[in-house]
Amino acid sequence: MAQIHLEVVTPNGAVVDEDVDIVTAPGVDGEFSVLANHAPFLSAIKTGTLILKKDKQKKFLMVSGGFAEVSKNKATFLVETAEFGHDIDVDRALSAKERAERRLAKARAQADDIERTRAEAALQRAVARITVAQRSNL
Repeated sequence: MAQIHLEVVTPNGAVVDEDVDIVTAPGVDGEFSVLANHAPFLSAIKTGTLILKKDKQKKFLMVSGGFAEVSKNKATFLVETAEFGHDIDVDRALSAKERAERRLAKARAQADDIERTRAEAALQRAVARITVAQRSNL
């Protein structure tokens, strides 16, 4: 099977730099997949799961916010954060989820839009981390 080169880069450096069979990503307008020789395009990325498939093996990567560019048989993801499921501390992520839920409830009760937005983003990250960790352990 033809492959596409995948790069996932955060402000701290490259997290992935390898050839894969297919990559599936959480675009802001919906999930999308990229195969070898895909047409060029750009997409904003939302917090969620990036799935890398290579040689019938799947790897799960939690990504948060960024952009994807596909061009010349290469997919580049520039994201705020990226973590492989096996690197995620599930207990810490569960605690973060609980904190974010409390912050969100408080912000809604006080009609604090800025804090509500921050709490929603923290909750999305925590849920994404938990999901990726669970999927990686299947």
